[in-house]
Order: sequence, then C-alpha cells, then structure tokens
Amino acid sequence: MKRSYAIGLLVLMIGVAALAQSKPGDAADKSIAGKVDEIFARFDKPDSPGCALAVIKDGQIVYKRGYGMSNLEYGIPISPSSIFHIASISKEFTAMAIVMLAQQGKLSLDDDVRKYVPEVPDFGERITIRHLIHHISGLRDQWSLLEMAGWREDDVITEGDILDLISRQKALNFKPGDEHLYSNTGYTLLAVIVKRISGQSLRDFADVNIFKPLGMTRTHFHDDHSMIVKDRTSAYQPRTGGGLKVSIPVFDTYGATSLFTTVEDLAKWDQNFVDKKVGGEAAIAQMLMPGVLNSGKKLTYAFGLSIGEYKGLNTVGHGGADAGYRADFVRFPDQRFSVVCFCNLSTSNPSMLTRRVADIYLADQLKQEPPKPKPAAPVAASTEKPTEQELAAKTGVYTERKTETTLRLEMKDGKLTAAMGPGFPLVPLTKDRFQVLGAPATVTFQGAANGHPQRMLVLNEGEKEPLVLEYVEASAAPVQLAEYAGIYYSEELDTRYTVIVKDDKLVVRRRKFEDAALTPSAADDFKVANVGSIKFTRDSQKRVSGFELNAGRVRHLRFSKEPH
Repeated sequence: MKRSYAIGLLVLMIGVAALAQSKPGDAADKSIAGKVDEIFARFDKPDSPGCALAVIKDGQIVYKRGYGMSNLEYGIPISPSSIFHIASISKEFTAMAIVMLAQQGKLSLDDDVRKYVPEVPDFGERITIRHLIHHISGLRDQWSLLEMAGWREDDVITEGDILDLISRQKALNFKPGDEHLYSNTGYTLLAVIVKRISGQSLRDFADVNIFKPLGMTRTHFHDDHSMIVKDRTSAYQPRTGGGLKVSIPVFDTYGATSLFTTVEDLAKWDQNFVDKKVGGEAAIAQMLMPGVLNSGKKLTYAFGLSIGEYKGLNTVGHGGADAGYRADFVRFPDQRFSVVCFCNLSTSNPSMLTRRVADIYLADQLKQEPPKPKPAAPVAASTEKPTEQELAAKTGVYTERKTETTLRLEMKDGKLTAAMGPGFPLVPLTKDRFQVLGAPATVTFQGAANGHPQRMLVLNEGEKEPLVLEYVEASAAPVQLAEYAGIYYSEELDTRYTVIVKDDKLVVRRRKFEDAALTPSAADDFKVANVGSIKFTRDSQKRVSGFELNAGRVRHLRFSKEPH
C-alpha cells in the first residue's frame, strides 16, 4: 500500500536538508520520526515480534529504533543494538573476503572452483569463482536439494553435509555462464575457498579483516547453532490454526547465510562504501561490478549486491530470509542515504518497509511511479473477438523447456483461463493477444511454424523479454495410475520416493514429510504441492522407468524406478 506525502512536503524537504544538524527534539526531526513510526506501528506492541531500523545519511545514523519484541517468552523488546540473523545479506561479506584474497594474489576470480574444492564433480564444464559470485554457475541450490533429500527446516546442517550433497550431483541446471539463477550453493563454496586459501575460517577471516577494522564489534559469521549470543533476537512465524511459533535456523554452515549483526553495525559497513577503509578503492569498485553472461548480457547482480533503481534513483542492496528472520539493506549511493531493516517475523516485508522509509526522507528526489495500466478492455470492445472454437483451440498444457515450468489453459464459464489457484481469465485484445485478468501480464499466441508447436508468449509488466511456453497436449489424464506406482531412487540425493495409488489418486511418500498428491498437468507430467513437478520417463518398451524432478532452482534431477 502506497501513501501520499504531498501534504507537508515542504516540511519534509527542510527536514531532510537539516537532518545532519538537527538535534533530538527538533520539530522537523519529530515530524519525520512520527511518519516513520507510523510505518512500523503494527509491530510496535508488547505481544508482537517486530523490526529494528537504522536510517543513515552522509555516514551518520539519523534515526534508529526498535519496534516490537525480540523475545516473546521473556518480554524483551527489540532495540537498534539487538542482534539478528540476516540471511542472504551475508553474501556481500563473503564476496568481499574473496575480493580481498584476489587483491592479495592468493586466487584469481577466473580460477576453476575444483582447484580449491575438488569435491565439486567434474561436470565437463569449467566453473569459476566468478560464476559462483554472480549465481551463473549452474549449480543446483543447496536448500532445495536438502529438502528434496528429506531434510527438515529444523535439522542441523553443516558445511560437510552440503559438500557431501554437492559431491553426489551428476548434472548442472545449465552451462556455466549461460543463465542467472540464484544458488546458495555457490556462496557456501566461496566460504570453503576462503578457509582453504587463507587457513582461517570465513568467520575468523572476516572478523580480522572486515569487522574489527570497521568497529563492527557485534557482528560475526555464526558457525555453531548452540553458541550463546547475548542480545540475540528470537524469530517467529504463524502457526497453523492461529498464533505464532519459534522459527530459528540451526545452520552450522555459512557464506550464503548466517551473519549475525545489528542495524547499528551495518551502518558502519555502509560507510565503508564511501570511505573505503576496508579493501580500498579497487575492492569497492569490484564489489559493484555486475556479472556478464556468455551472451554478453549484463546482469544487475554484482558481488553479493543487487544493482537497481527505485523511483528514478540508483540503488545498491540485498535482502535476506531464513526461517522467521527477514532483512533488507538498501543504499541510495548518489544521495548518500541508506536504510537498514531487520525483522523477526516471517510475514514481515523489510524490502517494502525500507522503501517506504525512503519515500519519506527522499520525497523531494523520488520520481512518481507511472500510473498503472488501465484494466483490459471488455471482450466486446475487441474488433477481432475470437470465437469459442478458436478459444478452445488454445486450451491445453504449455511448457517452458529450460525449467520444465508448465501451465494449463482451459475453458471456464466460456472464457480461456489459466488454471492457477482460483484461475486467471484471459481477456481477448485481438484473436491472438490477451490480457491476464488479475495479473500485470499479456499473453500472445503463435501458431505452429518452422517445426515449433503452438507457442504462448507471456510478457510480464516491466520486462522486455517474454517467457516462451510451447504447447504439449490438450489431455493430461493418465490411463493407468498403477503403472506409475513404485519405489524411485536418486543417487544424487541418496533418497527414495515411493509413489502409490491412494483413493484413485497418485501420492508420493518421502522421508520425514507428509504424503503429497500428484496432480496431472500433461501426459506423464504431474505437479506436487510444495515440491515441484515430476515428469515420468519411459523405456523403449514404453514402461515407466523413472522420473525427473524440477523445482525452481533445481532442474532435471533424476530418479530411477527400482525393480519389484
């Protein structure tokens, strides 16, 4: 929800200009503080988890506060000095450690990862340190793999566990450098590289070379989940049926995550991008250098940092989410302005909160967002209204080949509808172009040509390139469910899935998890709630021989059907 701050804009402009000079209690300071506090009002209660906030201007914290409770059991409030697990914001510190080692001549960013971590299999493609940094390695994501292998969220996970899992992999998601796909695996490997090159754990290396020089005395990489940390916040998520439950990661691994810090300490790191005390000019320039794909396409992801913009202003930052913790750190480098927000509730949205704070302080510099597109014109307004038969010809299942993402189109109440959740009707703009009702996207159909089946091009608002899905078939109902039943083994996960027929439906059973229903989406293709999609494979005799599991950051993971 966006708020208008037109009323009192002059007061805000004067306040922003005078922030560095204003004293606590100044009228302008109180006006801005009050507006900021309104943003966090829903957390500012003695029975709610909440957030810590720091607003930084010209290297100084100009406003800081805690909202809500650090620990609900003992009634301890959050303060700006409360320590949070900040999840993936950790990555920029891991990247800085690698950059510093490169500056010392101890590694090259273009070194083969296997030079330092031979546990990584030889996939027939060279994976470099640079690939890991920019999430373009093709390595499958560790968290997705662990869940697929039967690990629960509250199982203790060590660096050794992840290395063992990586060593079992037989394929990549894609050729290194071809795509950008976020992979926590890469940053765990970077932490291993730091240790093997420097002789110090990433925790010790960062403490000596980054945290102590910057005076970040309440910051460390957390490598022992049982370690007592004074002023550490607890974290929470909603419990099914109402109320909250404790939700704290038990990772004994770091690099991709596990940095413990405060909003006050992160302000010191923020200032390092200006005074360059740690790393110097060259290191900071390197940290802000975006990755480049094999195609030459420039990414918006640099060294553990996302380069972007907000309402016309340049931004640099990163977010984080683990268990019940949520965090965001955004810099507006041209304005020498930053916002840090850490929360201990899984349903919070610090990225939205930091930008709403920026809306207040930078009100005179932010551009107004362009008006949202008007709703699609009614069907009757289209001069090329398709017939019901033409709409029916577009029904069926469409697949995006790289990720095996599938989407079913069906006729519902006389309208072509994308079968997702409650359904998204497609409103005709022409015979082959549609507006997705309820989503900021358009769909264009292309007929079969040049060996390609009929295709559906989905263009989301704000994107330049459409997602291309190819037609698979109209019917997805399997003839015999029993032929899919059996035990399937994955050598890469060292785990078994059992597929059974239960109440005339296919169900998959896997270690430590509840049974999950398989919902047909195409021939031999099924969706599995909270898992991904399963595509069964067949041998030369057309017998089911295994399946591939696809789930976002993991593609084409093979399971083989075991003989009876």
